[in-house]
Amino acid sequence: MNIRVAAIDCGTNSIRLLVAEASGGEMRELFRDLRLTRLGQGVDATGEFHPDALARTLAACDEFAAVIEDFGVERLRFVATSAARDARNRDDFYAGVRARLGVDAEIISGAEEAQLSFDGALAALPDAAAPALVMDIGGGSTELVTGRPGAPAHGISLDMGSVRVRERFLHSDPPSAAEIAEASAFIDGLLDASGVDFAAQRTWIGVGGTATSLAAIAQDLEAYDRTRVHRSTITRGALESLATRLLTSPVATVLEIPTMVPGRADVICAGALISHRVGVRMRVDLRVSEADILDGLVAEMLAGEQH
Repeated sequence: MNIRVAAIDCGTNSIRLLVAEASGGEMRELFRDLRLTRLGQGVDATGEFHPDALARTLAACDEFAAVIEDFGVERLRFVATSAARDARNRDDFYAGVRARLGVDAEIISGAEEAQLSFDGALAALPDAAAPALVMDIGGGSTELVTGRPGAPAHGISLDMGSVRVRERFLHSDPPSAAEIAEASAFIDGLLDASGVDFAAQRTWIGVGGTATSLAAIAQDLEAYDRTRVHRSTITRGALESLATRLLTSPVATVLEIPTMVPGRADVICAGALISHRVGVRMRVDLRVSEADILDGLVAEMLAGEQH
């Protein structure tokens, strides 16, 4: 009988579920879903989870618990990242997760988050030339990890993400030129101090909601199509154009983009700006992978069950 496992990744802007099993020595995806709950709402300013954000996130946990039960999952991991590392009232979050899912939320380090994202992305793009840079722009942080398959050399988590940058710098709708300049200087400062040798990378891979959303916009998709987003390429020039377009558009206009979801419309401009600022340091274009930290978590669990 195949072992079924599930992984939940709870970030600053979204909570995501992947259910999979081992089949013929390989991972077989059974179910994947996402809810945009904005757990990190206001955390950067207040240091605490907003009650509404907690309620939205725990309601999504209720939905995921029902799915996990239906699939007969035997092992579950729940990982939480940037927002849960920062909030003073995180015990309320821990208790809510435990009550609904029967497991403890694991607050993983930025280094572990980067490692899992790297492993998931590279497994899905076996033709990627090394060294490779995997970039995961979340709501509260951005993970950057470089290396070769099975041997990442350098991973770092930077305290800049689409929600954090939007809330801290981009206050207007659309942001003013002065706000964009201040946000860019903040992003550039963190990138320059990151220790990442951007120019040396032969492959650049973007994972997570920012990268996949930008890929869908770049292709002018009328409906989100995972098969067209996965392994697609966004040129550095197109990234710059996307950032300019999104930073100069009111949220109401961004919401008119066919593939845009309401929970990401107000922060995608900040994610695009981070992507662009990384892009000016790269010598290769951005490849987008639908496989990320969830795939890394599931692969790790399945490998453990088979040994």
